[in-house]
This record gives sequence, structure tokens and C-alpha cells, in this order.
Amino acid sequence: MLTLTENATLVIKSITGVEGAPEGAGVRISQENPADPALAVTTTEAPRPGDQVVEEAGARVFLEQNAANALDDKILDAAVDDKGGVEFLLVPQPGANGTVPTP
Repeated sequence: MLTLTENATLVIKSITGVEGAPEGAGVRISQENPADPALAVTTTEAPRPGDQVVEEAGARVFLEQNAANALDDKILDAAVDDKGGVEFLLVPQPGANGTVPTP
């Protein structure tokens, strides 16, 4: 299952916890075509039917089924640039795909 870094958790909470946002809002990641690696990231009030919900320290990520399959062994990280833009980064989880983590 997708996991979140502390940075990703903080960034997601900051963009979904703005004043007036509904309780339980989150970031939704979707993938239109499983053969295409492109992912779409949007903020949303709630998960859609069939979405997998990943919640960590109050940050909520909703994964559309194709995206959930593609990101099952990934870690989501995030950063904010000096202009306030958010950048998400996906990295493999240690031990994913038969790799052995280095000590």
C-alpha cells in the first residue's frame, strides 16, 4: 500500500486543511489508462466509490483503482518550492520489487 513521508503528510494537510474546506477532504490520485504512467492529482472533498483511502497523521489520499495498483509499492513524498508550488515525488518502498534495502 502507498505510504506517505512526513513532508507529504504536512503538505497534504496544508492544501486540504484550508479554511472552509470540508472535514475529511483529501488529495485524489487517478490514472486514466493503466498502460500510461501519467497520474492526475487533485484536491477533493471525499473519496469516490471504489477509491482506496490512505490516511496518515490526518492527511488523506484517495487512490482511484488504477492508481492504487500502480502505487501499491511506492512512497509519496512532497516539497513546496520558494514560490509556493507543490511537487510530489514517488519512490519505491524499501524491499519493493524484490530489491533489498541497504543497511
